[in-house]
Amino acid sequence: MHCWSIILAAGSGTRLSAATNGIKKQFLEWQGAPLFWQSAITFSHTTRMRGLVFVFPEEDIDEATETLKKLDFGRRLGLPWKVVAGGARRQDSVYNGLQALPTECTHILVHDAARPFFSATLTNTLLDALEKGSQAVIPAIPVTDTIKVVENNSICHTLDRSTLRACQTPQGFHKKMLIEAHNKCNEEGWEVTDDASIVEQAGYSVATVAGEMTNCKITNPEDLAMIESKQTSMPVPVTGWGYDVHRYGEGRPMKLGGIPIQGGPQVVAHSDGDVLLHALCDALLGCMGDGDIGEHFPDSSAQFDNISSGVLLNEVYDKFLQRGYRLTNIDLTIIAQVPRLVPWKPQIKKNICRMLKLNDDQVNVKATTEEKLGFTGEKKGIKAVAAIMALRG
Repeated sequence: MHCWSIILAAGSGTRLSAATNGIKKQFLEWQGAPLFWQSAITFSHTTRMRGLVFVFPEEDIDEATETLKKLDFGRRLGLPWKVVAGGARRQDSVYNGLQALPTECTHILVHDAARPFFSATLTNTLLDALEKGSQAVIPAIPVTDTIKVVENNSICHTLDRSTLRACQTPQGFHKKMLIEAHNKCNEEGWEVTDDASIVEQAGYSVATVAGEMTNCKITNPEDLAMIESKQTSMPVPVTGWGYDVHRYGEGRPMKLGGIPIQGGPQVVAHSDGDVLLHALCDALLGCMGDGDIGEHFPDSSAQFDNISSGVLLNEVYDKFLQRGYRLTNIDLTIIAQVPRLVPWKPQIKKNICRMLKLNDDQVNVKATTEEKLGFTGEKKGIKAVAAIMALRG
């Protein structure tokens, strides 16, 4: 799977213009950035996401692109992105976004920037369904109100709400199928409200997964209260501390922070023996109050024999993000008499920034010896400690 997301932020927001002094809702500020940025950040926390296409109003495209460049300084998103101009209708904007996708892209998530509070968990649920073979999948929630069909202010009949669902975005699709459906839509002049409708009319089946009650769409002035309420909730600062040790001996080639250390001693380990990433995993688990790395990835399991510690870190970090935590900074220390690690520190730091999608000033990597004292001083092994700060909520 090679999945990109199209973030639709090309609407005019006419229903909200009076309440926002003419500012289009996708450009309303939330936590110091335009509202559309929240969707981009959530997608960036999904490890299977490969890139983003932003669709903006044509008249705002230059300013919005400059804003994106500033927000993504230091590659904060950790993803490639493109910008295209929207069209007159939502379906036209999606079509323009489809044209910007790279040829290697196989699957797409289409999302309305007016739904900024979906979670990475929902994104992963959609990707799971696509990986299992669904050509189209959308999130849906049960309808709780009684729905009636009305003509000329008179009720015609009442619908059975047990069969009704309210649909949300992101919506997931196989790329080739969605492009074919959009081409047919344009040829036959359909008018639709979402991409699932296009796919249905083109004769394809659409699967559903459980949506999220918090994944609300900002449409009317009263919906602005959702932004304001989230602005006033204060995140809670939390800390985590991790520690790990490996002894030297015939085993795995040395890796630190995902970087192979050429000429370093081999380490005895069940996984690939990356002591630094193991300490970092423990620090993340400590923030969550979720045990330690040995509980989650026991060395008694053949499943984790020689597994990349980067895979373990991805799994722990996904859980960390899905539970609503946000890293603010990491301080790492490697303790070893040998090898000399000064030349490797910049590469290790850069790689950890990449893996966790953090800026350069959020990660620090140190290396020290113990003045030839203890087992590290006697060149019998290596150890690492990790201290992290994060915000919860």
